[in-house]
Amino acid sequence: MAVYTDISDAELDAFMAQFDLGAPLAFKGIAEGVSNSNFLLETESGRFILTVYEQRTDEADLPFFLSLMRWLHDYGYPSATPMPAKDGALYKRVRGKPAAIVTFLNGMSVRRPGTGHCREAGVGLARLHLAARDFAMSRTNTLGQPFWAGMFKGYEAQAEALKPGLAAVICADIATFERLWPKDLPRGVIHADFFPDNVFFQNGKFAAAIDFYFACTDLYAYDVGVCLNAWCFEPDGSLNVTAARALVAGYESVRPLTAPERAAIPVLAWGAALRFFLTRLHDFGLGGTGALVKPHDPLEYERKLAVHRAAFASGQGLAPFEDWS
Repeated sequence: MAVYTDISDAELDAFMAQFDLGAPLAFKGIAEGVSNSNFLLETESGRFILTVYEQRTDEADLPFFLSLMRWLHDYGYPSATPMPAKDGALYKRVRGKPAAIVTFLNGMSVRRPGTGHCREAGVGLARLHLAARDFAMSRTNTLGQPFWAGMFKGYEAQAEALKPGLAAVICADIATFERLWPKDLPRGVIHADFFPDNVFFQNGKFAAAIDFYFACTDLYAYDVGVCLNAWCFEPDGSLNVTAARALVAGYESVRPLTAPERAAIPVLAWGAALRFFLTRLHDFGLGGTGALVKPHDPLEYERKLAVHRAAFASGQGLAPFEDWS
């Protein structure tokens, strides 16, 4: 979450007139994340989040995202749900940009997850995968493995500026994934951004997930790989194997992984680290002008890539997941 688009009182009043939520009572920006502009909105009907969709979010994808959120809510999965406008539309426009209002969720995210949080995150992710199994819509993961070469093209010099020699290393990683990326694994709707700031806890237990604006159809085990990178690395860049074991154990307490999925997780986690390095490299170059938050440092994920790469070079990266879980 972040704020790139300012909204005046008059613009807010005009936007809210399209909803049956009462008059706005309080409105302030939320200075987290990097993709869309988010505001805490209090009205006569309660508390909500107003999201203005910025450049990275393709308006053509909004029916998928918002319909998925409604589906999950109706299924009973703890997540925010869009509030329809008076005409039934799930989003409207403000300052020429699409915008939606979703329910406010109770709970707190954690900045330094413990082992217990990692296990609960695994539980929440598996519950999400099961809840979305029968969702009828699909969306290509446009930040997935087939797109990585194109995402890096034109950013080689920027990678070199961060760390000499890095561009060649990233190109080698991309070539490796073109050879090794698994194809025939269970797939369905995944969150694809299940980071600690997108997961809420209450009393140490998983309480809710938010920010489904990277959700797509892809490998379930790839989503586990995203989480291993996001939840299970220490500040010094080392993998916390205990946390990784807990996360996967939590996941498997709800949805057991198949043997091929477990065997593929080391490569999938390595690839997931590349995906976030590439998008952070892009955002870092943009600088975040006009937002209340600075872009994330891509070198955090360069260090994670190095861990995965070293495991692969030693042979451990290709071993079945059981060997290091």
